[in-house]
Amino acid sequence: MSRTQVLDPRVGAAMSALSAAAKRGLGDPVLAELVMVRASQLNHCAFCLDMHLRLAREQGVGEQRLGLLAAWEEAGDLYSERERAALALTEAVTVLTAGFVPDEVYEKAARHFGEAELAHLTGLIVAVNGWNRIMVSRRTAPGECRP
Repeated sequence: MSRTQVLDPRVGAAMSALSAAAKRGLGDPVLAELVMVRASQLNHCAFCLDMHLRLAREQGVGEQRLGLLAAWEEAGDLYSERERAALALTEAVTVLTAGFVPDEVYEKAARHFGEAELAHLTGLIVAVNGWNRIMVSRRTAPGECRP
């Protein structure tokens, strides 16, 4: 099987279902795209980064916010407290530098998201990390799977 061969439809359907359920439960498409862009940046997934930048623009996210997303901590009030909490959790779950998500990062997110929202946010972060790893391992090029 070549790296560029199509993903098994059952795996793709399961991943798509997880992504869709998490996004739907989060209920904020802009926040969802910011999270997916940031995880894709951290994972160096050009395919997912290309796709989620396009989707973020479709959701009305401006170029300044997209361009500064990699430096969100230094971007002042360009991102809301809620967005910053979600981005911090995204980085902690994606990188797992200490082998776990630091309590203060999780607690900050829990202050901005209800229990169900936090579960969906975490599910979304897990889903995008899974997609990133699939696409990076397959070396899927940006735009390769567009209709």
